[in-house]
Amino acid sequence: MTDGTSVFIKICGLKTAHDVDVAVAAGADAVGFVFAPGSPRTIGAAEARELAARVPAGVLTVGVFRGQSVEEVRRLTEESGVRGVQLHGEEGPEDFAALRAEGRTLLRATAEHAERCGEYGEDLLLIDAPEPGSGKPWNWGSAEFTAPEGRWLLAGGLTPGNVREAVGTTGAWGVDVSSGVERERGVKSPELIRAFIEAARG
Repeated sequence: MTDGTSVFIKICGLKTAHDVDVAVAAGADAVGFVFAPGSPRTIGAAEARELAARVPAGVLTVGVFRGQSVEEVRRLTEESGVRGVQLHGEEGPEDFAALRAEGRTLLRATAEHAERCGEYGEDLLLIDAPEPGSGKPWNWGSAEFTAPEGRWLLAGGLTPGNVREAVGTTGAWGVDVSSGVERERGVKSPELIRAFIEAARG
């Protein structure tokens, strides 16, 4: 987890042991595994369990879900052993309450404006692009952008080349990246992972 002075960094959509090891060694605060269907980054609970077992206790492991039932989210979370749950979709406060468990970190991802982190009972708020996982940036540099209060992560179209500016412009507590550290869709680049973390902390 972040020490309070440096930006919190989550590397998402990891599928191989090597990519997990690279992200952890480079200083990621969290690594994400996609359980949402229909993504080239989707993996199963058994695969995620093997990957999560490689991650030290100080780095958060996160399961990423989209439009799945609370029952399915709970089952995959328990089977994989991840310690964080990230929900993209129409989930309400009651769903976050139902998934609350000791030692579990809840993340709410939205492309809508949010006033503050915690409105739905989440621990971390993720402000995403309109098309999550597409790598298409949104206008975080707009004069109309108002940063939420509390612990929030900026996502959507971030790369090693723009993350430093993005953090400086928005004042984001943290950042989340997936396609921005890939050499092709769904395939991570160790070099880009390292470069992204270095740039974000620069």
